Amino acid sequence: MKTRLIASVVVAAAVALGTSGCAMLSPQSTTIQYSPADGLNVPASSGPLAVRNALIVANDEGTEGNFVAAIVNESDSSQVLNLEVGENAVKLTVRVPAGDTVSLGTEDTDPLLVEDLDARPGSTVPIFFQSGDGEGARVEIPVLNGDLDYLAPLVP
Repeated sequence: MKTRLIASVVVAAAVALGTSGCAMLSPQSTTIQYSPADGLNVPASSGPLAVRNALIVANDEGTEGNFVAAIVNESDSSQVLNLEVGENAVKLTVRVPAGDTVSLGTEDTDPLLVEDLDARPGSTVPIFFQSGDGEGARVEIPVLNGDLDYLAPLVP
């Protein structure tokens, strides 16, 4: 009788460990960092400015596009974000006042026009971001079109 009881407990423990053991070894998806939007966030190595939800809305040919992003300056001084877009290294700059956020592509602030883009919608384009004394970061930014209603006004 005791042998059966002990065997039942051992089998129950083995089943419990066997069915829950996979969860202990696999990564939790809630701990994986990602950008929950159409664009991407730029790593902090780019400098003191934080770039959030960066994307380009391009025409169908991919010859021109508007750079859209929110740029956050939490420092005590005005900062400049330097961008080099694509293989042609089109240079753009954005000045962000101290303690302020500049949202490119809103009613208040126009997006930055990128000419000579050479990236069709559905692809990505490399952009090098640098601000302050940061070393900078190269990120593959998505190129979208105006198929979505809220992006349609941003097509150049």
